[in-house]
Amino acid sequence: MTNQVPDEAVLQQQVDRRQLQEIISGLGEGILLIDPSDGLVWANDKALALHNVDGLADLGETPADYRKRFLLKYRNNHVVADNQYPIDRLLAGDVFHDVVVEVTRKDARKDDEGWRSIQQLRGIMLADGKGKPESYVLVIEDVTERFTAEERFEKTFGTNPAPAIICRLADLRYVKVNQGFLEMLGYARDDVIGRSVYEIDVLENAATKDTAIAALRDGRTIPQTEASIRLPAGGSKLVIVAGQPIEIGEEACMLFTFMDLEPRRKAEEALRQSEERFARSFRLTPVPTVLTAHDGLRILDANDAFFSVFGFVEEEVIGKTLPEVPLWTSETSRHSLERDIDKSGSLRNVETQTLTKHEEILDCLVSAEAVTIQGRECVLIVFQDITERKQTEVELIAALEAVMKDTSWFSRTVIEKLANLRRPGRGTKVQSTELASMTPRELEVLGLMCQGLSDAEITRKLKLTRNTVRNHVARIYNKADVHSRTAAVVWARERGFVGAPEKNPGRSKPSKS
Repeated sequence: MTNQVPDEAVLQQQVDRRQLQEIISGLGEGILLIDPSDGLVWANDKALALHNVDGLADLGETPADYRKRFLLKYRNNHVVADNQYPIDRLLAGDVFHDVVVEVTRKDARKDDEGWRSIQQLRGIMLADGKGKPESYVLVIEDVTERFTAEERFEKTFGTNPAPAIICRLADLRYVKVNQGFLEMLGYARDDVIGRSVYEIDVLENAATKDTAIAALRDGRTIPQTEASIRLPAGGSKLVIVAGQPIEIGEEACMLFTFMDLEPRRKAEEALRQSEERFARSFRLTPVPTVLTAHDGLRILDANDAFFSVFGFVEEEVIGKTLPEVPLWTSETSRHSLERDIDKSGSLRNVETQTLTKHEEILDCLVSAEAVTIQGRECVLIVFQDITERKQTEVELIAALEAVMKDTSWFSRTVIEKLANLRRPGRGTKVQSTELASMTPRELEVLGLMCQGLSDAEITRKLKLTRNTVRNHVARIYNKADVHSRTAAVVWARERGFVGAPEKNPGRSKPSKS
């Protein structure tokens, strides 16, 4: 058998192919050379890497071998038919551009698990001098990173609860919308995709509409601005909208994001109405009330009842701290109230004596409660005037004594029971030595108090000034550790003191049998 020597044309073809291979071997794109009769005849390193193989044999010698090894899908997830594989299309004389497929292994090896490559393909025919197909070239561009990033964006965009919509800048039509936008406005997806920004105007009534539209036309960032978007069912929605230029599939687009202001507006409206109701109640309540800052107890406001009962005007109260307003007969009582408010933020029905602007003494029950007004920590302090009730208690004791004047044993029993009610568990043991701490004048004033005389009556009877009597009464309260007139009378009764002082005030007269 004689060896056949290749003719000159075949040799020239082989030389040309080697030169072509040398030229394209270093290109950044993957290149496959396909011969009409020999199948896959050459691949550069990039093409091998894009298929995760080491050599040409791993790709397959024929188109059928390639189809057995690799599964191709379009981006819509449809499997590429056998006769539509890029190699088969080239051999059928079909050249093509920018076909995007996802490539995975059918016969996946351990190192292929989870491997995939997204490729953009271009088919080229190489013709001889007569224009007949001589070989074919499959140009492969790796677009895995780009499409993976787009997939991540699609997933993030679709699941992000923040409302968002994307319009294409070329024609200003919406190409993507997420569920957050649809739920915020009440649209269906088909009602939005393909519509223009003029049909669904997300910049309608924007605070800076002209600036925003100019930025949209130029493809520039649109800063945050308030806008009102019409709802499909009527009405409008108040939002904050911002725009960010992006590219979707190499097309220039604008990503609009939104923040729904309706919940905040409703919350602000509810808060405003609540504070209005508080303000009306505060003004109209008949009980004297002041509002102070929690820190320092500086008075922020006072109601009409406070000014009416205590006689002050706004300039004498508003802006001052509680210690700066002359409301207290006893600094000890005020300090105690302030400590309780500072410690727990509230107190209930603490009995104390207060002064009016005209230095009249009022018996009050003071209550306080911490509140928040316009985000500021405050304290609401209420003064309940019980002066008349206290006076009634004193008059009741005086009446009982007058009626039971001849039955002193019964009168003392009643007084002792009243004392026990005022100071439960203390007992009725007379502690007359405590009276020794008082001056004769204080005992004289205390005796007249026990007889039911008011400060004015004591002033006239003893021919003293009103301030002098008030000072004696304050010292009596301090020494007896009481805060009201009735408590002072009961305190004296507990110690057997029933009237004007005697020579030995610490010793009571023996009762007649």
